[in-house]
Amino acid sequence: MPEENIDEDAPILAIAVAAELAGMHPQTLRQYDRLGLVVPARTQGGSRRYSLRHVAQLREVARLSVGGMSLPAIARILDLEDQVRTLRRQVVELEQRLRAETSQRPGARVFAAGASGAVVTLRRGTRVRRATDVVLWRPRQWVEVDVDEDDEPLRDPDRP
Repeated sequence: MPEENIDEDAPILAIAVAAELAGMHPQTLRQYDRLGLVVPARTQGGSRRYSLRHVAQLREVARLSVGGMSLPAIARILDLEDQVRTLRRQVVELEQRLRAETSQRPGARVFAAGASGAVVTLRRGTRVRRATDVVLWRPRQWVEVDVDEDDEPLRDPDRP
């Protein structure tokens, strides 16, 4: 079975197997579970079931612990690694959704941010200079604008 088809998060390992793979005593795994350091899934009967990711975390805990790091610090590191993993999954999902959206709407209008931050409509085929800046866009409140007979907005005397 190819390695890329193995689900690292599948809780399939009993505590004895996980302890052996991690090079630890099963009692150590129970203690880490009680501390919330590495928390396995449970069967309906209450038995602990570890995944390959849990085994990797247990090895990391052992490595960091031997290096002198405290268990609360290790717990924080594991929590942050989980957050990073979740965010990376979200980025991949959003990139896939963006690719799907742009491929489904090839004739859609294109918009860009102008130098002042205003949204500018681009004509088809127009290229703009690429920038790597990250810009936070917040929608403005919609304001009714009076227009003249040519549908041109009238200038607001209160605004410059």
